[in-house]
Amino acid sequence: MKRLVVVSNRVAVPDGTTRAGGLAVALQEALQQNGGIWFGWSGKISAQTPSAPQILEEGPVTFATLDLSRRDHAEYYNGYANRTLWPIFHYRLGLADFNRENYTGYLRVNTLFAHQLFPLLREDDDIWVHDYHLIPMGEELRRLGVRQRMGFFLHTPFPAMEILLALPGHDRIARSLCAYDVVGFQTENDLRAFHDYITLEARGEVLSNGMVQAFGRTLKAEVFPIGIDVDIIVDAAENSDEIEDVQALKRRLRDCRLIIGVDRLDYSKGLAERFKAFGNLLEHYPQWRGKVSLMQIAPPSRSDVPEYLRIRRNLEALAGHINGRFAQVGWTPLHYLNSSFERNVLAGFYRNSQACLITPLRDGMNLVAKEYVASQNPDDPGVLVLSRFAGAARELHAALLVNPYDEAGVAEAINAALSMHHDERRERWSDMMRAVRNSSLDRWRESFLSALRQAPYSVEEG
Repeated sequence: MKRLVVVSNRVAVPDGTTRAGGLAVALQEALQQNGGIWFGWSGKISAQTPSAPQILEEGPVTFATLDLSRRDHAEYYNGYANRTLWPIFHYRLGLADFNRENYTGYLRVNTLFAHQLFPLLREDDDIWVHDYHLIPMGEELRRLGVRQRMGFFLHTPFPAMEILLALPGHDRIARSLCAYDVVGFQTENDLRAFHDYITLEARGEVLSNGMVQAFGRTLKAEVFPIGIDVDIIVDAAENSDEIEDVQALKRRLRDCRLIIGVDRLDYSKGLAERFKAFGNLLEHYPQWRGKVSLMQIAPPSRSDVPEYLRIRRNLEALAGHINGRFAQVGWTPLHYLNSSFERNVLAGFYRNSQACLITPLRDGMNLVAKEYVASQNPDDPGVLVLSRFAGAARELHAALLVNPYDEAGVAEAINAALSMHHDERRERWSDMMRAVRNSSLDRWRESFLSALRQAPYSVEEG
């Protein structure tokens, strides 16, 4: 049987103590079915660049990982990936750091990964590379002579051409994407932005069958919206009542309604705008004072990147201001938690909340929105308030879609969610639940791999 080779920035190496997340489980299942290799960064930083990957054999799967040197981690990961590509891909030009040393480090690590993976490959392997950290990986493998089928999936948004053009070396990024045989995006918007760049900037062509010709290559670019493992989330929510944290939440709420938000601490998530919108709700809809609380869970990430330290301080100040202004004896309007919770605990929190506030300024998909829907009690579901700039908005049409920059508009939507009649809540939930099941994690994985396996072996043109 043909092997699958998965390449990602981080590798979910089984250690017997922690359970991998949904995406990692989906990739591990594909590897278990096909046999193969999961290759990428170990998550560790060493004093120098490693000379060979660390190998762990687990049944039909080989986990091959590399430590990063301090310099590589600073330039490739903290530098170019997270301070240049991440803000550009999330339409935040003002936050992008265009540092040539970081760009050089980004290319250097991708070259290192390619050279370390190359000896492990077989002639008929299918190779699946993931996310913005490793866009040049495919082109580096082609330089080494790899002709196997290679696919790439972008988990973030792909920026509009006018945004991408602000990136020095944008042509290298686009050319690197065209080294793959299949390139997957989350939404039609992302695919359209890619097509615009190909036709208007690269002077390539988008054919009627969806194939793309550019930079001397022909490839397929397609939308593969990522999903969740629906049944696992449903089961976790249905069996969450006995969990201590869930019981504590229910005791604390009593007759108070709950709005929940769960996001990684990141400027793309629109948390400051969300806090302000909640304050606007309490200001202009005073009937909810003392009767509803927002619980925002935001575990910290990339804590050594300066922008993220500023976000945390700003949110703490906003939370303090809202609570200082509106709190009453026995009622705190905003609970801001810099903590992580297990998936079954979160499912219980979702099930016991009357609304979920997911308002990113830009997001590739946002799986929390789908997890919230899957966690609901079908007889008494909550309401999803969702940014139209999240990829999930392209599927969850029955959510209350909002512009996160419109503080008053978001407050109005929260009020509508809290006031919504039972029959309408059930109708909206049923519509969204169908969409969540139709784009499950398994379906995403199998549809991408099917497209990859149908791609012709790569041959340089021109």
